[in-house]
Amino acid sequence: METYQTEEQQVEAIKKFWQENGSFIIGGIVVGLGGFVGFNYYQDSALESEENATSAYMQLMTAAEENGDKFAQDGEAFVAAHKESSFASFTSLALAKDATSHKDWAGAAKHLQMAVDNAADEGVKSIALLRLARVQLQQEQADKALSTLSGEIAEGFVGAAEEIKGDAYLVQGKTELARNAYQAAVDALGTAASTNPNLQMKLDDLAEHVELTTLPAATK
Repeated sequence: METYQTEEQQVEAIKKFWQENGSFIIGGIVVGLGGFVGFNYYQDSALESEENATSAYMQLMTAAEENGDKFAQDGEAFVAAHKESSFASFTSLALAKDATSHKDWAGAAKHLQMAVDNAADEGVKSIALLRLARVQLQQEQADKALSTLSGEIAEGFVGAAEEIKGDAYLVQGKTELARNAYQAAVDALGTAASTNPNLQMKLDDLAEHVELTTLPAATK
C-alpha cells in the first residue's frame, strides 16, 4: 500500500502543478511557433483551451463527489472532449480507479491505456504504466504486464516497476528472474525499501525456496 499511496501523492502533486502552471507552459511552447502565420490567434486559442479544460475538470471532480454514479459517463465525455488537455490523463486514472473498485479489470485497462496515451508528463505516464501492469496481472496476463513495463519508466518509479515484474515472473514460475527483479526493486528503492515490508518478504520467501530446492536430497 505504501507504493500505491506514493503514486497517489505523486498524481495529486502533478495535478496541482498543471492546474497552476499549465497555461504558462503551453504559452511557452507556442512562443516557439512565433514564425508561423496566425501565431497570436494560436496562442490565445491554446491558452483558452487549457483554461477551459481546467474549469471543466474542476466541475467534473465536484460533480463526482456529489454523484459518483455519473462519473464514468461524465469522465469519458471529458476525456473525449479534452484529449489535448493535461487533465485528460488524470481523468483516465480516476476512471480506472473507479473501474477497479467494481473489479472491472477490462474497463480499468482501457482507461489506463488512455492515461498512458494522453499523459501530461513522464511521471503520470509511469504511474499509468504501473497500474496497467497490475491490472494485467489481475487478468492473468503476466506476459502483457512484462511488456507494459519494458519501456522507459521514470526514475522515481523503477523500484515499483521491478516489484511488479517480480510478481509477473513468479506467476510464470520463473523464480530466479522473480528473485532478481525483487532484488532490483530493493536496490532501486534504497532506504525507502524499509517502508515496503511485503517486498522484503517476497524476496526472503524466494531466497528460502531457492535454498531448499538446492539442498542435497538427504538433507531435505
